[in-house]
Amino acid sequence: MATSDFQRVRRLGRYLGRDRRRLLLTLVLLVPVALAGAIQPLLVGQAIAVLRRVGGASRESVLPLLQAMETPAAMRLLVGTLLVSVLLRLGLQGLQSFNIQAVGQRLTSRIREDLFSHAMQLSLRFHDRMPVGKLLTRLTSDVDALAEVFGSGAVGVLGDLVSLLVIAITMLLVEWRLGLLLLVAQVPVTLMILWLQRRYRKANYRVREELSQLNADFQENLQGLEVVQMFRREAVNAARFERTGHAYRRAVNGTIFYDSSISAFIEWVALGAVAVVLALGGWMVSGGAMGLGTLTTFILYSQRLFDPLRQLAERFTQIQGGLTAVERIGELLEEPLEIVDRSSEMKPRPVGPSLVVVPANRGEVVFENVSFAYRPDEPILHNLSFRIAPGEHVALVGPTGSGKSTVIRLLCRLYEPQEGRILLDGEDIRDLPVPELRRQLGVVLQDTFLFSGSVADNLRLDVPLDDRRLGEICRDLGLAPLLERLPEGLASELRERGGNLSSGERQLLAVARVAIRNPTVLVMDEATAFMDPSTEATLQRDLDRLLERRTAVVIAHRLATVEAADRILVLRRGQLIEQGTHRELRALGGLYAELAELQERGLARL
Repeated sequence: MATSDFQRVRRLGRYLGRDRRRLLLTLVLLVPVALAGAIQPLLVGQAIAVLRRVGGASRESVLPLLQAMETPAAMRLLVGTLLVSVLLRLGLQGLQSFNIQAVGQRLTSRIREDLFSHAMQLSLRFHDRMPVGKLLTRLTSDVDALAEVFGSGAVGVLGDLVSLLVIAITMLLVEWRLGLLLLVAQVPVTLMILWLQRRYRKANYRVREELSQLNADFQENLQGLEVVQMFRREAVNAARFERTGHAYRRAVNGTIFYDSSISAFIEWVALGAVAVVLALGGWMVSGGAMGLGTLTTFILYSQRLFDPLRQLAERFTQIQGGLTAVERIGELLEEPLEIVDRSSEMKPRPVGPSLVVVPANRGEVVFENVSFAYRPDEPILHNLSFRIAPGEHVALVGPTGSGKSTVIRLLCRLYEPQEGRILLDGEDIRDLPVPELRRQLGVVLQDTFLFSGSVADNLRLDVPLDDRRLGEICRDLGLAPLLERLPEGLASELRERGGNLSSGERQLLAVARVAIRNPTVLVMDEATAFMDPSTEATLQRDLDRLLERRTAVVIAHRLATVEAADRILVLRRGQLIEQGTHRELRALGGLYAELAELQERGLARL
């Protein structure tokens, strides 16, 4: 295992802190389990020696305790001891297996929780380059592989090593020449395992990568199923998925080759060792240097001696898969957080579950020489500067790709600018705790996301609000007609992404859940774009109330929204080229006037 692997395993070791007692018990049980297994060949050999003694075979080595006993009594003692050792070993192995599986499940549960929490804190820049399917593979398949190797591999390997040590010592004490021969036979097996380990590790990592791509393709096609069917992409996407599947199959075949190679090699070495013991031991028995009972003991030991390596070969896939999982899990946990608080001191502000008017002196937004690029070769914003006064309503206008949505993402600190700074009420947003910053911003996007669950849960999110108060706020916001149409009102269950609601209804709920949070600055991406005229008219009164004395930043696509703004900022290629009121910009005759003219003709959107 590489040094980095040891570091990652040590890091994962902290998850086991709560299960020290169970782990200690499991490790303590390794010794009696190994002793119970090692004594069984010795007991069988002694039984043969006792029986041979009856026939007058004086060369048999019988334990002093058994020499003074009659043959029937000695046999009863040996059989009874053998039965007790078998039952004791089975019982201890069962207890050991239960403990280690329980610890393994707790370990993976804690790791999965931390992975999920870390993934939720990573910036959108990371998620832009990491397909959802690949991330899901690390959260599910990789963690399961780690659980498998820990539950049945890691402790099993330790048990095999203890058994190997106990058997080796016992063989050397009984007959050191044959014992040494069997131990030497294990050297090539160990070297072969180490040689194959490095190659299997690379092959297994490729399997995980191909599986991630397979899941990513599958997830993408399921999410875009509507487009796939409408544009008859079934055959093309199926061929692409088939290529991904073939790549995954080839990667798996590579791991199968190494896995089967080590298993076959161990079997051949084990058979060769038994043959050598039979030949050499038979010669020693014939020459009177060793008894038949001792030879029988060594034949059984030769089989037991290779069992740990044979089991290690069977666990080979699990162990290497677990090491690969540790590597991939470690890579995700080690992914640095781009969006972090400069100060650990929180500045909590009570979240009002009602439409309370925000003080007029709050809500100033300032961009100072902000430059940003998603990729180094594709700059989006260039030295952008503007100020939005507290309570001012500003519309962002510009062609597609001008940077309007990027301004919103930077303000919400979903990304960090490469240059410049953004101020909220005179304070750099990087100095504000992220939860506090996002409590002050109320964001309504054009593409509304609703979670599966009840309507009430989607409205509350993180706000502690009882059903009665939530119902009152919904009525104040004009949601009563929508709730009456739903079978169970606020308790109605929503499908994934709110699939059982229309686009306008989803947007209505999105506006309501922002209003509940009483933000200082309201950010809207054409919040009423998908509403029919009657629904929009119903909501407009409540939007006016929500916007009262609040700073508002609106990405505008319709002329009516733009005309109502206090000021319009016109962006092109990431630069502010015009600003002013609707009338001032129309009179200026620049880009805004051109866009407005085209929209009036129905040829463009602002």
